[in-house]
Amino acid sequence: MGNKANSYIPKTPDHIECNIEKTLLVLGGKWAFLVLRELFCGTRRFGELQRSIPNVSPRALTSTLRHLEVQGVLERTVYPTVPVTVEYTLTPKGMDLHGICKEMKLWAARWT
Repeated sequence: MGNKANSYIPKTPDHIECNIEKTLLVLGGKWAFLVLRELFCGTRRFGELQRSIPNVSPRALTSTLRHLEVQGVLERTVYPTVPVTVEYTLTPKGMDLHGICKEMKLWAARWT
């Protein structure tokens, strides 16, 4: 009898057939769309993002930003200042999500 914990293989985008599921896996948690919303307006620093996204903890924001960076949705630029300045900018892959966010906004305006 095998150990269930050892038999679980996490899904990756290559192992998923549904494109909606693939997109959600790339975007990650619940804060991703709010980060995107802010970055569609241009490059932002961590503090600017935190102030503009209500109720996001620094830990959750950091995790979301790292995930989106690994997924190629945004890029992080570090400036050698004291303290260090970090800016986040959408990549072309990230900018391509604008239409999805716009449709979500329209849907919410109509139905919520």
